[in-house]
Amino acid sequence: MADETKTSDPERITVLAKDFTPAAMEFHRRNMSEKGYRMEGQIVQRKFQMIEGLGAPKELFDGELFYAVTFVRKGIEK
Repeated sequence: MADETKTSDPERITVLAKDFTPAAMEFHRRNMSEKGYRMEGQIVQRKFQMIEGLGAPKELFDGELFYAVTFVRKGIEK
């Protein structure tokens, strides 16, 4: 059955892309629906930061914006 997922599959997978089109095509390119995933939310540009301990967040990727798309396993609520 196509909707069956392995318990070892991650609940969410986020893909980053410099351009919108590759991010938008990733769902179809990797057959994510057949693997039991759906797209969560919109594909939008984001800035990424990392916090370690109690310090201030540090820019990832030199502050460059990336399009982010998150795939969530079907049946997993937000």
